[in-house]
Amino acid sequence: MAKILVTARSVAANSESKVILESAGHEVITHVGDHALSEAEMLRLVPGVDAVIAGLDEITAKVIAAGSPSLKIVARNGAGYNNVDVEAANRLGIAVTLAPGANTISVCELVFGLMLSLARQIPGQDAKVHQGSWKRVLGYELYGKALGVLGTGNIGSEVIKRAHAFGMTIVAFDIVQRIELYQQFCMRYLTRDDVFRQADFLTLHMPLTVDTSNIINAGSLGMMKKTAFIINTARGELVDEIHLFNALKSGEIAGYGTDTFSQEPPAADNALLTLPNVIATPHCGAYTKEAVARCSVTAAQEVVRVLRGQVPLYAVKK
Repeated sequence: MAKILVTARSVAANSESKVILESAGHEVITHVGDHALSEAEMLRLVPGVDAVIAGLDEITAKVIAAGSPSLKIVARNGAGYNNVDVEAANRLGIAVTLAPGANTISVCELVFGLMLSLARQIPGQDAKVHQGSWKRVLGYELYGKALGVLGTGNIGSEVIKRAHAFGMTIVAFDIVQRIELYQQFCMRYLTRDDVFRQADFLTLHMPLTVDTSNIINAGSLGMMKKTAFIINTARGELVDEIHLFNALKSGEIAGYGTDTFSQEPPAADNALLTLPNVIATPHCGAYTKEAVARCSVTAAQEVVRVLRGQVPLYAVKK
């Protein structure tokens, strides 16, 4: 019987994933709280376990070393692995797996929620109505507007599909171009700078790398239309928040809708949260009933595969 440490809150609450693990003869040890676990907390929990199903917890090189030699797999309950030291895991022969595609639709739909909220100022108007006001704010249609998509992977491609149905003109940048997207949805691949220049709405769907860190900066903001809106459901570190704040406050950019910050939760004095043209959600893009279930099941299945001596389907390699 292997010991499975579950620190991901949504997995702990998912009965189907627990059945998958226990039916395979494993013991499930749940340790969740109201926050992602720190390195120090993980160091206390990981010795002696055979697998970890983690959320956004800090799975550092020290944590991985503390789990060795019993630890065989770290299964991320999601599609990102920023908080996992994959190289340290690879060196010790410990698999790191993801649940790719499980949250694609949920994140994609939040993109449109943020776009429509910015274009029609829905949160602000709702608040005013609740306060007794009946004053309208002039908004914008999505129809006919240029949507710039940075990153045309799983989520970006689903956004493109729906933007086409909205009647938007779609331009995109990615180092890997998908021919089926411009064949089916009349979108065009352009240079990154040209996407900045043409976009009425710009949505970010890139992983965080050395090349993409602070891709939204003073230079890129300076290329954009003053009427443009930026949507970020990917990673907070893609955005230089100081330069973005200055652009939003001065009117250089019309608005920002984000599901993520460089520090989460954001500090109480984060300047972006003082602006009326910023709409923020608490990193909830993947937090739907359907996506949670898919992610949880995928993570559990990967754990069972690895503990049986099988090759995982969604391993991360560096």
